[in-house]
Amino acid sequence: MQICQELSLPSMGCGTWAWGNRLLWGYDESMDDQLQAVFNLCVSNGVTLFDTGDSYGTGRLNGRSESLLGRFSREYLGSGKENICIATKLAAYPWRWTRQSMVSACKSSAKRLGKNVDLVQMHWSTANYAPWQERGLLDGLADLYEQGLVKGVGLSNYGPKQLKRVHQRFAERGVPIATLQVQYSLLSTYPVTELEVKDVCDQLGIKLIAYSPLALGLLTGKYSQKGPFPKGIRGLLFRQMLPGISPLLASLREVAQSRNKTMSQVSINWCICKGAIPIPGAKSVEQAKENIGALGWELNSGEIAELDQAAASTDKKMVQNIFQTR
Repeated sequence: MQICQELSLPSMGCGTWAWGNRLLWGYDESMDDQLQAVFNLCVSNGVTLFDTGDSYGTGRLNGRSESLLGRFSREYLGSGKENICIATKLAAYPWRWTRQSMVSACKSSAKRLGKNVDLVQMHWSTANYAPWQERGLLDGLADLYEQGLVKGVGLSNYGPKQLKRVHQRFAERGVPIATLQVQYSLLSTYPVTELEVKDVCDQLGIKLIAYSPLALGLLTGKYSQKGPFPKGIRGLLFRQMLPGISPLLASLREVAQSRNKTMSQVSINWCICKGAIPIPGAKSVEQAKENIGALGWELNSGEIAELDQAAASTDKKMVQNIFQTR
């Protein structure tokens, strides 16, 4: 599909939720130089898709992730610069309900980026709680494409029924959907195994993006039931989840050791083998290097089957995004 070529989507991207988020990820401005180094390392290794959102950042730092990405992409002068794809998600805030509100929101994102958004995405569907709101937002998304303000449009947290509906509506206007983003990992197979959203994406020529492929860090193998745990909300989640996922982590560890890879690299590679574009986050050069180590090789069918089985029989699963539709 021509739009994907124009967007130049790689086999893995980088999620930037943590870039500006104090509440969950403990961001502060002193991290900016390190984040620039992360950006540079990613692009120079072919990881040229950066996923952000206009709501990323905490409090007065809302939009911080976009501002940083704009600065980093301007200052980057190495190889792969022409392939950089900044994908932003526009939040379905209650006060956004007209098509013009989406166009204005995207222009504000472009201002923070210092350039047009490459891929604009609807952050979530309002179908679960305010279906009337969505029509205007989707119209605005299509307007952005028609007006040449973006290279492509995508959706996030949409299930197959909703996706087909929106695809039909956009097709009538000649607007292709380039991507669909869902929470997908060995601890969150629901969108693919139960909703079968990947099958629908394949039928419609849409690329599937997997966010949270490491399940907020649970699949990295860096945390045990005894602790220490991350601070704040993640720590509470880890205390709940870790006892129930030890068989899956054992399978992951076994595959990782036999491959001489890390558990993170195996988890990310599993997503790639499933035909998705994972977008693991990275706050440090070390994390970025580890993510990049998931590229250039592939799990075999036996290893994938073993991990699938371990995932299916795990007692605990990640809580699904409350905005995920059917």
